[in-house]
Amino acid sequence: MTRKKLSFTIGDVREMAKRFSNWGRWGDDDELGTVNFITPDKVASAARLARTGKILSLAIPFDSRGPQTGEFGRTNPIHYMMQDGGDVVSGAQEWIAALRYTDDAVIMPLQCATQWDALAHIFFDGKMYNGGLPALVDSSGARRNSIVPLRNRIATRGVLLDIPRLRQQAWLEPGEAIYPDELDAAAARAGVTVGRGDVVLVRTGQVAMCRSRGSWTGYNGGEAPGLSLSCAEWIYRKEIAGYATDTWGTEVIPNETPDVFQPIHCVSLVHTGVLVGEIFDLDGLAEDCAADGVYEFFFVAPPLPITGAVGSPINPQAIK
Repeated sequence: MTRKKLSFTIGDVREMAKRFSNWGRWGDDDELGTVNFITPDKVASAARLARTGKILSLAIPFDSRGPQTGEFGRTNPIHYMMQDGGDVVSGAQEWIAALRYTDDAVIMPLQCATQWDALAHIFFDGKMYNGGLPALVDSSGARRNSIVPLRNRIATRGVLLDIPRLRQQAWLEPGEAIYPDELDAAAARAGVTVGRGDVVLVRTGQVAMCRSRGSWTGYNGGEAPGLSLSCAEWIYRKEIAGYATDTWGTEVIPNETPDVFQPIHCVSLVHTGVLVGEIFDLDGLAEDCAADGVYEFFFVAPPLPITGAVGSPINPQAIK
């Protein structure tokens, strides 16, 4: 049965931001946030979860048929060939001895498909993670809290929490919220305990819904299932390194806060410093986990070290 959605004010968001803050926890100059929980020991123990060598990609295709429709200035990737087979057969490459080649390029917003948010991506009350001011992000990019410090840090234990399977539904409907007790119930059903330094993948089934309907309509910033703001305490208390969902923005939309857009981003990304992933494809992983009963895995998803970037496209992988 669908619960009545909770309601919060901007005052509640500010109070949570203060209560669940990690500012200064790892020093005033820290740019990793909760990724600090991924220690060398954590990586080594997570690597031992790769028992069969099976690798599952969690990325959607990066192509013109993606979910972006122009909101927030984001478009789908534009892929074009700089040299193709026509250049080879036409003789345009005769100046090269024997060898012929093809080359291509992509133009795209860094957050148009499966991606990480950097800690410089969101500001709340004029500040980003660890108190950084907007002036630290200018036309050349972020001079603090960019994606680059994470380039060699995102390898850890991953855990899938499959909420539709918990609810015995094909998918959650747009606007349905997920609450902390459901995250715990999904973990218990999967036989896993969420721990420090984990990356938690929360499946809502929205990608499956879009596939079933043959359209991304409404996915990009429209009504969506997702985490309730009440999950901000769960994220903080569990000391996870990050979380990701199969939705555009991870949070339930419409938000539970009429006067704050995307309040978990304001609390958990800006103040807790948690790594946030969006537009993951979790359907194949969910089927695999249901088949073998194994809901934990070695999770690897390094960002591209694009200087100054406030987000990064990724091809996250669950290795079982």
